[in-house]
Amino acid sequence: MSWGEDMLWTVAPYVTLVIFVGGLIWRHKYDKFGWTTRSSQLYESPLLRVAAPLFHYGLLFVIVGHVTGLVIPLAWTGAVGVSNEAYHANAVVWGGLAGLATLTGLALLIYRRRTKGPVFLATTVNDKVMYVVLAGAIVTGTVTTIAGLVPSEVSYRTTVAPWFRGIFTLRPDVVAMSQASGLYKVHTVVGMMLFLLFPFSRLVHALSAPVGYLFRPYIVYRSRSDGAPRGPGGVRVRQNRPL
Repeated sequence: MSWGEDMLWTVAPYVTLVIFVGGLIWRHKYDKFGWTTRSSQLYESPLLRVAAPLFHYGLLFVIVGHVTGLVIPLAWTGAVGVSNEAYHANAVVWGGLAGLATLTGLALLIYRRRTKGPVFLATTVNDKVMYVVLAGAIVTGTVTTIAGLVPSEVSYRTTVAPWFRGIFTLRPDVVAMSQASGLYKVHTVVGMMLFLLFPFSRLVHALSAPVGYLFRPYIVYRSRSDGAPRGPGGVRVRQNRPL
């Protein structure tokens, strides 16, 4: 293992985490009004109605697959009776379908952004860089998943996963990561690039949820029919007030 690869798997993850967390804090403090998707639905809607759900739901399953595959150790799934072969088969099938759905949705979104004039004019340089890195992460991930159809003794659950879990215990398993295939390494590097870009792009909206909306009290509007104040010309003014 070369010195450069050792630095890549020991130093780069922590640099990525620092920039990711620091970028989110900076963005929330100094760019609250920019914390948005900058929606372009007003410019074009029909294609977006197909592409957006395909991309977002596919990506949701991709994220769930990454979390379960990287966080849950091999011994845990074996302890509940799930063999590595069965787990791998499910990961390849469902992961492949989710990856293809996400990739198709992203391709439609890029096509829409490139061919619809108003949408293209609203696209910034930041958006273009984000789309390139995001597409790179999805393409490399999908190719890696499809490549998993060929049986191999080297699995991401014995290479990438131990390294990933070790990051949070300050003991990244560099030796295990060095044994991963080239596809896994490329996908991991592109993934770190995506995390570096995340706080400074429109992707940051993924961390926003209208939780307060669920607990917001109802606002009841009523008008006074008698004794309502009059405006210019004697026109009755309707007063709306929350109760």
